[in-house]
Amino acid sequence: MGSTATVNIDFFVILSSLLFVIGAFGVMIRRNMIVLLMCIELMLNAVNLLLVSFSTYYGNADAQIFVFFIIVVAAAEATVVLSILILAYRHLRTIDVSLFNKLKG
Repeated sequence: MGSTATVNIDFFVILSSLLFVIGAFGVMIRRNMIVLLMCIELMLNAVNLLLVSFSTYYGNADAQIFVFFIIVVAAAEATVVLSILILAYRHLRTIDVSLFNKLKG
């Protein structure tokens, strides 16, 4: 017979905090726009993991519905950012964020 192992809520809090910190450091350190987008998505998914964890822990599905809307908004945000990135790359021939100030005026 198999035993069912339960994972404590502390594990999910620590994991989502670690994912959020990795994403935040990536946003602060990196200059590549695609990497920045991935780090922002990592931060959003860390928050989603925490919301789903607490939702499951407390037995309330309201947060899981909220997570669904966050995922939809993140997908729309990624689409808009990638289209802007393609246009900027056609103009500048780079995706380095520090050079995007050349797009002014």
